Amino acid sequence: MPQTDSFSLAGKIALVTGASRGIGEATARLLAQHGAHVIVASRKLADCETVAASIRDAGGAAEALACHIGEMAQIEAAFAAIADRHGRLDILVNNAATNPYYGPIQDTSLSAFQKTVDVNIRGYFFMTSHAVKIMQTHGGGAVVNVASVNAVVPGMLQGIYSITKAAVIGMTKAFARECAPLGIRVNALLPGLTATKFAGALLEESNREQWEAHIPMARPADPSEMAGAVLYLVSPASSYATGVALNVDGGFLVS
Repeated sequence: MPQTDSFSLAGKIALVTGASRGIGEATARLLAQHGAHVIVASRKLADCETVAASIRDAGGAAEALACHIGEMAQIEAAFAAIADRHGRLDILVNNAATNPYYGPIQDTSLSAFQKTVDVNIRGYFFMTSHAVKIMQTHGGGAVVNVASVNAVVPGMLQGIYSITKAAVIGMTKAFARECAPLGIRVNALLPGLTATKFAGALLEESNREQWEAHIPMARPADPSEMAGAVLYLVSPASSYATGVALNVDGGFLVS
């Protein structure tokens, strides 16, 4: 019986948001290494092109696309461009997110509330709905929504961010249930503390003892460790998995 590569993404078109750095960049690089043509998306085109060019220099296939998922017009323009250029989309990784407010939940301003909801909930929802409309006409696909362990255990002074990440899990399950008959799998990744610019304040030396005490593995993750989980969720290796909320957190949620 011929062996197949359960992690091969050869011939797949993959869109990764927030891909100019951190978890998104690591994910874009790994998906390209496994054969996908990766669309590197973020707010700033120049930053995306830097990552895409690096992927191409390493022998992969990649292109840059500017898309601020907090802006509906940019979401629509991005999918129009993908449809025009490729005619299909096989993989979507919703990774771009925002956390503009750090402080007591009761002091959250309307502007911080709205910005967080617009990106982390509305953005993910309409990115996914646009992706599903393309995927269902080409035999299906896979979506991964990057949530957070804060969805399960709200982060102190990160109230609205934690609320939106909890909503991402519910959103993932809703899309998974309705889209399974279309051949589309929708799963969520729940990263623990990861060494990215986004988590810079939490990684400061003054906070080290606090977070080490709650992570059995006693270290933050490298972005590449999240990318490996995304690869699993979008590849044939997870062909029977949908509606999953996979925590990759060094044991945080079991500590």
